[in-house]
Amino acid sequence: MRPPTEPAGRALTDADKQILHHARQLKAPRIAADYARIADTARDQQWSLEEYLAAVLGTEAAARAASGVALRIKAAGFEAIKTLTDFDFTAQPSLDRGVIARLEAGAYLVQAGNVVLLGPPGTGKTHVATGLGIAAARTGHRVAFNSATGWITRLHAAHATGRLEAELAKIARIPLVIIDELGYVPIEAEAANLFFQLVSTRYEKASLIITSNL
Repeated sequence: MRPPTEPAGRALTDADKQILHHARQLKAPRIAADYARIADTARDQQWSLEEYLAAVLGTEAAARAASGVALRIKAAGFEAIKTLTDFDFTAQPSLDRGVIARLEAGAYLVQAGNVVLLGPPGTGKTHVATGLGIAAARTGHRVAFNSATGWITRLHAAHATGRLEAELAKIARIPLVIIDELGYVPIEAEAANLFFQLVSTRYEKASLIITSNL
């Protein structure tokens, strides 16, 4: 990337200085980095002023969108980054690729629908759940991933400090919660009650993805 202090290898003009100043004020580093290069292209190709402005704003918008996706994926807490593109559907021929593609499109999130992935260990349930979570993050949705044991531990801690209601409300505001490995560890009565509250607070309000061997 060319340093924004020397656009196209020339000395800064007053206009350059104003653009760089405004870009800093707007916290728009991509505009500062790319406006001169795009201007060279615009002059060569005789773009209109509107076309040039659209291109400059587009670089900043794209960078911010990519940054937002990265932050949402990091905040989700996935054990590993696995996309549906990486999933080997040939190893699971019974899995309907059309259904997975429709889920990847995310309509169920708008409808506050839920997804349950059932099967024995080693069949790729966590991979598919993670892939759907990453797809959701890429379309602007916040996601939270944890094992069933992890979620129950989190709720136990909140309950012990009198914060259970607030914690459930906080989780309820996340559009997609992924509960991995439900059933791998027996759940005692108190834990089952906490788990029920987690599910019930999201009913018809926000989506769940649950993987289980049961």
